[in-house]
Amino acid sequence: MGSFSLMHWLVVLLVVVLLFGAGRLPQALGDVARGVKAFKRGMREEDEKPASIEPPPATAEKA
Repeated sequence: MGSFSLMHWLVVLLVVVLLFGAGRLPQALGDVARGVKAFKRGMREEDEKPASIEPPPATAEKA
């Protein structure tokens, strides 16, 4: 059980094209790319948030 050869990858590609069709394959890859971009954007936004979110200290009000 070694690594896949070029022939194995061609058979896998043929099966994928047969299952999804040549027209849907670019659409599916585009959806994956959009998902990856959204994930990266979400991770970047999370990094921009402050590390610790604590409420401001309460001030004593005199009545």
